[in-house]
Amino acid sequence: QRRVHGGYRPSQLARGKNRLLDEPTAVEDVLSATANQAVGKGSDFVSRLNRVMQLTGFSDPVYAEATVTVHQFDILLDLLIVNQTSETMQNLTVELATVGDLKLCERPQSYTLAPFEQISIKANIKVSSTETGIIFGNIVYDLTNTAAERSCVILNDIHIDIMDYITPASCAATQFRSMWAEFEWENKVVVNTEIKELRGYLDHILKNTNMKCLTSDSSLEGDCDFLSANLYAKSSFGEDALANISIERQPDGKIEGFVRIRSKTQGIALSLGDKITMKQKG
Repeated sequence: QRRVHGGYRPSQLARGKNRLLDEPTAVEDVLSATANQAVGKGSDFVSRLNRVMQLTGFSDPVYAEATVTVHQFDILLDLLIVNQTSETMQNLTVELATVGDLKLCERPQSYTLAPFEQISIKANIKVSSTETGIIFGNIVYDLTNTAAERSCVILNDIHIDIMDYITPASCAATQFRSMWAEFEWENKVVVNTEIKELRGYLDHILKNTNMKCLTSDSSLEGDCDFLSANLYAKSSFGEDALANISIERQPDGKIEGFVRIRSKTQGIALSLGDKITMKQKG
């Protein structure tokens, strides 16, 4: 009999609640569902840990870390602030600032932290374009037992990855050529890699830039010492990103050539170029 949603057969349900768990298959279904739910929670926890960034040192008077969650048009910072001293901190404020097309939505509030107390602070940042952004700032506070000036702890920078806003996309060859001629911003990246295979280098760039290869597989097949391919992607804000890879394998096996990136805005061209320069080694 066909299994329905929930993992139980209609015949099992018809036998009543008391008989349900007596069926070996039903017990297996329950255990399987419980295990799958536990695995899902575990993967979510690991994913959250990967987004935690340490903002201060363990020896600083104030320890701070942030969990960065990127949505389509905004970034949520979940800040954990810990008073690591035996004194009360008054008027503690987390002062944040941004570089790039990022905008803070709230004004910073003041808090009072008892010795070894911790608090959680949320900060919402709006994103208006696809550009590598930086969030920086400091924590300032007063100590109750001192009359000195306000104390300050500098926070580590938070770099926002452009890849969170880039998705592979397709377009016709005529449309690609039209945009290539129209877009005025170009970033030319010199190929510098340890990868020896031309197709391997192309696949590596596609993986690390979230771009799609528009050149057909048939055009890339065969044993050749030269490769040229067009790449295309679109941002969450509707911006187009174009790239052309032209590479050649030298007699010593080293790959040389260029990756040219074009876009309508400067930010996406520079950010994609920086990403390729950083990741192309292999």
